[in-house]
Amino acid sequence: MLSSKFQILKLLSHTRKTKPFIFLYHPLCTMTDSTQLTESPELPSWIKFSDTQSPSNPDSDDDFVIPSLAGWVDNHKFHDHSKVVKQMLSENTETEVDKISKILKNWYPSPDNAAEALNGSGFIASNSLVEQLLKRFSNDWVPAFGVFTWAKMQTGYRHSPELYDSMVDILGKAEQFHTVWELVEEMNELGGYVTLVTMSKVMRRLAKAGKYKEAIEAFRKIEMFGVSKDTASMNVLMDALVKEGSVEDAHDVFLTFKKVIPLSAHTFNVLIHGWCKARKLDHAKKAMEDMEKHGFQPDVFSYTCFIGAYCREKDFRKVDKILEEMKDKGCRPSEVTYTIVMHALGKAKRFNEALEVYEKMKRNGCVPDASIYSSLIFILGKSGRLKDARDIFEDMTKQGISRDALTYNTLISCYCVHLQEEAAMKLLQQMEEDTCKPNLKTYGPLLKMCCQKKRMKVLYFLLDHMFRNDISPEVGTYSLLVHGLCKNGKLEHACLFFEEMVLKGMVPKDCTYKMLMEGLEGKSMTKAKEHIENLMSRAQNNKAKEHIY
Repeated sequence: MLSSKFQILKLLSHTRKTKPFIFLYHPLCTMTDSTQLTESPELPSWIKFSDTQSPSNPDSDDDFVIPSLAGWVDNHKFHDHSKVVKQMLSENTETEVDKISKILKNWYPSPDNAAEALNGSGFIASNSLVEQLLKRFSNDWVPAFGVFTWAKMQTGYRHSPELYDSMVDILGKAEQFHTVWELVEEMNELGGYVTLVTMSKVMRRLAKAGKYKEAIEAFRKIEMFGVSKDTASMNVLMDALVKEGSVEDAHDVFLTFKKVIPLSAHTFNVLIHGWCKARKLDHAKKAMEDMEKHGFQPDVFSYTCFIGAYCREKDFRKVDKILEEMKDKGCRPSEVTYTIVMHALGKAKRFNEALEVYEKMKRNGCVPDASIYSSLIFILGKSGRLKDARDIFEDMTKQGISRDALTYNTLISCYCVHLQEEAAMKLLQQMEEDTCKPNLKTYGPLLKMCCQKKRMKVLYFLLDHMFRNDISPEVGTYSLLVHGLCKNGKLEHACLFFEEMVLKGMVPKDCTYKMLMEGLEGKSMTKAKEHIENLMSRAQNNKAKEHIY
């Protein structure tokens, strides 16, 4: 049965004026309304073409599914993404998580509203139930915190420290730092709940948000929560700063605390990695010299940082020089080292040299692992040798090597780049059959390909497949959808995903906003343009308020 979300878009092929009424289209929402509709609901009144310009005819590709995949897609039990459609999941196939998810997928202005919706629902909170729900709504902090709050109010229930840590991470990802600190204080009062894991999540999320000074301040007051201010916690802080592009701040932390906190080889490796990442190789060499002065020998990680830096610059002569230096010092390259070199050569389209590195690795006694095979698949796919890439993929199990998510993702991406729709989708199906859990990177190339080929039915199938696997879209996912749909003339869908992104508390990127606005301007969609402007203003204002708070 064709989901009504596809019927909705057929309205765009008509030029008749519609009777306006309030309707919030929320593509990833589910309602329990069991009413069967006899006709499609209207689009939101703000999404319509100008009176003088009619939309193009609906694409025949919208509902197309490759015949060999039709059974899989059509038999898939959708979490219907419209708010006004018949419930398609039969009661006997639903899990408790699915039932609660239906309630949480409605839009709530605050976590308290979401928690209130769950009150009296008859569900009994458990750590395992809350864990799966937090995972499913990990990029949607309002329902996540709503279920966390609801469970906490249940008689006889108590969150585990791990669930508190998960909630801290979700709030940090959403940059709700005021609430993060309230939760950390609550954990502290419970006694023993705050650990280095907790504070690592706080420091990493602050750094990710560009709040470097706040991340450092969190480290300074770490002992208030019963966590030691020691080598391990300092290394976590420095690593967080380095990974988010602030090696200078990491170096300042090093200089500030090096006389009061013992250093380790990892401390220096974090700095080496940071300077190499920032392409300040003189500073990286100085850090390596300091490492040796403090009695630590550079290891395979130290040298691999330099190799990665030279690979990014495509300076493969210096890569070879580092490899020779490692050999002279008895430091054997790891699988990661070889993977980086092979991957860089593949990106540079030096495919034969990349394969030579693979042969050299085997001669040196380094046993290929899943990451090496993934790199080989990438190289062959990049060169257009998809059959050879598939042969490598199939050979893995014969060699006793289990295929992981990275392996699947690499080959799926190769197929998508070459618009091999059937092969890519069948690989996702095989991944499901092999019980290999997909992740967000699995779906990105597939969603992009659906936008390019205007396969809207398959696109919504994939979004629902993500949800079923407890993967929620993040800003990058929505940006990909809005960009891809705009480029391929699907402005109506792009608008709806933009709105959903804002309603989830996310702030769209400026380039995403600009592309959508230009598309709407070109189609004279005045109402839609005004609505998108208001949504962007709302998102920016909320961001500013949170920053001040």
